Amino acid sequence: MDSQDHQPRWRKPTVLLFVMAAAMPFSMGTWMALINNFSIEYAQFDGSDMGILQSVREIPGFLSFAVIFLLLIIKEQTLAVVSLALLGLGTALTGLLPSFMGLCFTTVLMSVGFHYFETVNQSLQLQWLAKGEAPKVMGKLIAMGSACALTAYGIVYIGLEYFGLSMVWIYLVGGGITFLLAMAAWSLFPHFPEKVEQRKKLFLKQRYWLYYALVFMSGARRQIFVVFAGFLMVEKFGFSAAEITLMFLANMAINIVLAPLIGKLIAHWGERRALTFEYIGLIGVFCAYAMVDSAMWGATLYIIDHLFFAMAIAIKTYFQKIASPEDIAPTAGVSFTINHIAAVVIPASFGLLWLISPAIVFYAGAAMAGISLILAQLVPDRPVDGAETRISQPVSA
Repeated sequence: MDSQDHQPRWRKPTVLLFVMAAAMPFSMGTWMALINNFSIEYAQFDGSDMGILQSVREIPGFLSFAVIFLLLIIKEQTLAVVSLALLGLGTALTGLLPSFMGLCFTTVLMSVGFHYFETVNQSLQLQWLAKGEAPKVMGKLIAMGSACALTAYGIVYIGLEYFGLSMVWIYLVGGGITFLLAMAAWSLFPHFPEKVEQRKKLFLKQRYWLYYALVFMSGARRQIFVVFAGFLMVEKFGFSAAEITLMFLANMAINIVLAPLIGKLIAHWGERRALTFEYIGLIGVFCAYAMVDSAMWGATLYIIDHLFFAMAIAIKTYFQKIASPEDIAPTAGVSFTINHIAAVVIPASFGLLWLISPAIVFYAGAAMAGISLILAQLVPDRPVDGAETRISQPVSA
């Protein structure tokens, strides 16, 4: 703590969180903006191929519990930066291997970087941010990520529409920026000591059961959006890569403004009300996806859907309030694995279902949001250790 006090103001843990929040979207934004068109135009993918690729992408997320074993030999901050570098490298190589096996390889590489970074980054946020400020700062971090994703999508759009760049070069640029920012995070910031030493073993605690359930349903439901909503825009409505990028640009521009406000709203409302609002909205959005026949309304639903992602801050801050400080890092790894249990299965299996009826896929997403809505009602007004749910009682001192 004392060593941090002597550092320049910009060499603080919170600033490093913002640098890392800026680095990640250049790769993920580029990958997401191009992957549907790249896979169809360069690798001749159909819906089943895309489902398999997305399932492969989620395997490293399912294995996020292995972060705990890596933390036995490497510090969390170091692992976060190394993971960012892998994400950038995998993205940069994507355009160079336009085949089913090539895309599987580069997707696994970038996915290892992305999921391990997200696991450790979530842990560092919950450790470094005070409980009172966490929702607001997390909202600002989302806004920072959205601003950088906006820049990445701008690069994609301008590169495609005005300079006629190949997707190969755009993948190289997006991945390269993430890699360079990871190197800056490595060289410019000191190592920050842990406030509380984290447990270095795997475990599940009964009192965290509601958090685990919310995370599991979030992972299952998220796949419907990540995998199939974008694919719907390309396959059904014929969106080009530039048009998909414009839609992403709108998403990020809206998030820059609204994500900090959502963070403040969660701090004011509390987690239960915020999650209730999110899940009711998602039920309506998924049902509308199943029936939409207009490209304009499809794009509108996509933008609304993406906006609800910021509400997921409430799940993180709920856990921060009920968790023992030393449980944050190991539970982050376990929770990412729980989040990806369904994610490994849903893309491939629902990809086959997609071939029969895309509407059924989205109705299933609405059902998942309904289950999440029921679970959210168990979040107490003031979550604390000993009062993790509305049916549990605080432990008397």
